[in-house]
Amino acid sequence: MSDTHFGFETVAEEEKARKVAGVFTSVASKYDVMNDLMSAGLHRLWKRYAVSVSGVRAGQRVLDVAGGSADLSRLFLEKVGNSGQVVLTDINNAMLRVGRDRLLDDGMTTPVTQCDAEHLPFPDNYFDCVSIAFGLRNVTHKDAALREMYRVIKPGGRVIVLEFSRVAKPLEKVYDLYSFKLLPRMGKLIAGDADSYRYLAESIRMHPGQEELKQMMEDAGMEGVEFFNLTGGVVAVHRGYKL
Repeated sequence: MSDTHFGFETVAEEEKARKVAGVFTSVASKYDVMNDLMSAGLHRLWKRYAVSVSGVRAGQRVLDVAGGSADLSRLFLEKVGNSGQVVLTDINNAMLRVGRDRLLDDGMTTPVTQCDAEHLPFPDNYFDCVSIAFGLRNVTHKDAALREMYRVIKPGGRVIVLEFSRVAKPLEKVYDLYSFKLLPRMGKLIAGDADSYRYLAESIRMHPGQEELKQMMEDAGMEGVEFFNLTGGVVAVHRGYKL
């Protein structure tokens, strides 16, 4: 039995999956409201940027891993049009229901699948693009998830990872104050759950930085990996290809 991190806490690997599920089940109904408050709406711009650098075109197939409330799926659906396909997935059923219902409310229909990022139930070389936004840091075996994403993209396809990263040095003190003092209070006030948002802040600190994640993507087989820092490194978009 191996151990891993749940925020700053060391837990058994199987316990992490249960704890992460509890976090997202707890916050699912307020997830979008909290995203807008936490980022002052910037998360919408970050997601649009990630989709823009994906190079997705009409008629292509896209897999949205850990897609939660379907923000990226919605944007990708606009890109691929009626001739393309976007598959929305998440390991958490509560989050997946939120995303599915939001798409239906907007008159959009697309395949929805509950699955683990480490074991994607799709054939090799199937998708033109695979994305994961703010989900990789919650995966127990990130290397396994990256290998799975690489496996299911076609030659010429790309993997897009949008995730919190390492902020620029001048921002660290202010960012820490916000993350560890204000964020849990907002979580308690809005979502009735301070602990889940305390975990969020901790999980960001435990996630690989820009260069380390770039190396992990290369180790998974991806070529031409590069990253784009946004908002002073608060988040970064990584892009890698299968040649």
